[in-house]
Amino acid sequence: MEHHCGLITGNKKPVPLKSISVTLSINDFVASVSATLNYENEEKVPLEAIFVFPMDEDSAVYSFEASVDGKKIVAELQEKMQAHSKYEDALSQGHQAYLLEEDDYSRDVFSCTVGNLQPGAKVAVTLRYVQELPLETDGALRYVLPAILNPRYQLSEQSANSCLNIKTPIVPLKNLPYTLNMVATITSQHGIERVQSNCSLSPMQYLADDKTSAQVSLAEGHKFDRDVELLIYYNEVHSPSVAVEMGMQDMKPDSLMGAPSAMVSFYPDIPEVEASKACGEFVFLMDRSGSMELPMNNQMDSQLRIEAAKETLLLLLKSLPMGCYFNIYGFGSSYEKFFLESVKYTQETMKEAVKRVKDLEADLGGTEILRPLCDIYKAPSIRGHPLQLFVFTDGEVDDTFSVVKEVKLNSKKHRCFSFGIGEGASTSLIKSIAQVSGGTAEFITDKDRMQTKALGSLKFALNASVGDISLSWKLPPGLSATMLSPEHNAIFRGQRLIIYAQLTGTLPQVESSGEVCLKYTLQGKSLENRVTFSLQPKANKSFTIHRLAAKSLIQRKDLGSRETSEGEKEDVVNISLQSGVLSSFTAFIAINKELNQPVQGPLTHRAIPWPMMLHDLPVCGFDYCSDLAFEDCEESVNVLCEGNVLRATALGGVRFYDAESLNPYKRKLASVSMGKTSDSYTKKVNFENNDKGFGENFAIQLISLQNANGSWELDENLTKILGSSLEDIKAANPAKDRDPSMWATVLAVLWLHTNGKDLKCEWELLERKAVAWLHDNAGSSIPMLVQAANSLLKVSVTPAVFGF
Repeated sequence: MEHHCGLITGNKKPVPLKSISVTLSINDFVASVSATLNYENEEKVPLEAIFVFPMDEDSAVYSFEASVDGKKIVAELQEKMQAHSKYEDALSQGHQAYLLEEDDYSRDVFSCTVGNLQPGAKVAVTLRYVQELPLETDGALRYVLPAILNPRYQLSEQSANSCLNIKTPIVPLKNLPYTLNMVATITSQHGIERVQSNCSLSPMQYLADDKTSAQVSLAEGHKFDRDVELLIYYNEVHSPSVAVEMGMQDMKPDSLMGAPSAMVSFYPDIPEVEASKACGEFVFLMDRSGSMELPMNNQMDSQLRIEAAKETLLLLLKSLPMGCYFNIYGFGSSYEKFFLESVKYTQETMKEAVKRVKDLEADLGGTEILRPLCDIYKAPSIRGHPLQLFVFTDGEVDDTFSVVKEVKLNSKKHRCFSFGIGEGASTSLIKSIAQVSGGTAEFITDKDRMQTKALGSLKFALNASVGDISLSWKLPPGLSATMLSPEHNAIFRGQRLIIYAQLTGTLPQVESSGEVCLKYTLQGKSLENRVTFSLQPKANKSFTIHRLAAKSLIQRKDLGSRETSEGEKEDVVNISLQSGVLSSFTAFIAINKELNQPVQGPLTHRAIPWPMMLHDLPVCGFDYCSDLAFEDCEESVNVLCEGNVLRATALGGVRFYDAESLNPYKRKLASVSMGKTSDSYTKKVNFENNDKGFGENFAIQLISLQNANGSWELDENLTKILGSSLEDIKAANPAKDRDPSMWATVLAVLWLHTNGKDLKCEWELLERKAVAWLHDNAGSSIPMLVQAANSLLKVSVTPAVFGF
């Protein structure tokens, strides 16, 4: 199939979507969202307006309605083919119709269609959904309202039917024809400390004296030009809890929506215990598609994604334990691997891998992730070394379900730790491949560092694994709990565990309580967490817990039209229709029968534009494979790739742009004179033997010099970073008759503690290796070496860093 970098569709047309209004209510770690899309047809012909938009894959959409001339039209959830048929029939009869559906190939893409929008007509459509909020490592709860919907790489002919392949105009941010306003109300018994955002907010207003309720809103005139991210910090550390919600009175008492539902949240207190021996096969699968040449975010000093990826791989390589196995894959339209098969981690293999990491570029075209995954899985397992897979991608894949199915088929032999890079990464892909394999998912947006999040996940992978996970309930006679969540085969330190259950039987008439106990083993030791809760269910008109539980059930069974069996599809449709939660096999349909304007010929089609950053403009090698339409306020432009340039055919002729000049964040490396190192973590240094390198700072240069066993060599490259001559450093060595690597390693560790302490989480694993090596080789000489190193570097790092 032939793909183009980008294509414009002629003169700019009026766009019927005028504004988006969002009301957000966050109660502890659950968000309830109401989003209203306001349409107006300013043309002289009836329109069919289609808006394709992203939404977090965990969102449980349960309501869709339209408001026309003050009249509310509530949509009905139906089987998708039936809904489509009714939509077409309504249009043919001259009625106005509304359709909301989830994409067939990805759970995080939705489309809203307004059919037969008459000239001059104004319509507001509102969708409502609920969602669990993920917990960040610093204790914040994270809510994201996605704006950016990246074009996605098509894995199969079947996914050509995806709503992502609608020819949708893309406009510069200044021309985005609709605005966004959002008001967020936050409540928590723990007290609200602060709310942070990547967008401008109004000052937070507390609605209660005890600070258990607060409100914030987006600054006036906000353009929906980026994902809106809120980080909510509560005053107290999160604690285990159980919430019981009353079922629907008009449903059967033992049905999914009729019986009471419970939501259990655990924060297991798992001790940090390293595995007793170095074991594991670590495979790093890194996206090298063209879009990895973009900046990490839209800040002027933002690091390029590919440069962050190279630094991340270096840190991961240096942090691996001796004796494990590893390999590195790069993928795009094709894929490459460093070694034919995973190799043992030694000084020689690590050195070869670091050399190749330095040369990595975003030069492999599209985002075809399925083939390298299959290659990884077909390799024979290494006895005693379970596979730990780390996947880094901006997540631009059409057929998410095919990838998820492949990971799920191999879930018994590995864990997958996934990382979504930049705005627009598919939450469906990133979350699902981690969930089905017992790993963790991370999203790297705004000012997040890929390096920090990757090393955090490596710590999970290196810690001793938790086993024999079970959940037991202690309830009054006549009452039992049926699990609605999937079994958990992995629990990680510092993470939250959410479980849904249905309570069946007879609830006590008097005040009573129940208990739920989470049990697991760690290195042969049995551990447990218990929580007691009230059995008096609370009413909730939105039935939030029931719908989140239904969404959990749907996610387990719904793998799209190609990958779901007929039996599972029937289950998904039944759960969806009973709970009112949208799935890929159902759709919301609303019809305004009061409008009876016969349609003369086909309706004029209007696709609502996506926002686009300047640096997102497709350049040669980028993986924008759909036919995209670009709009400009002054002229129509056809954009095509020719070699290393873009040819833009405008009304006035042909213009040529150098691909790199379109990216304002391309940065050249600068050499600096050697001097004080106290603030040099962010400065650059050039080595004579390093003509390409990482585009790195001093800390990355220092880390790149570390040996696989954790030690450093005493040479010119190290002394350049330390800011002194090799002769002076040798002269200051208090143990001249011993291995000079002991002195070099102490100096390197002290330098990191002095100059890189703000990012210790990124180098503490490789520091552990260094300290362990020193204990094996320097022993009781360490305090003497530390004292001399402090004097030389004019710092004061305590020997406790080295275990003394």
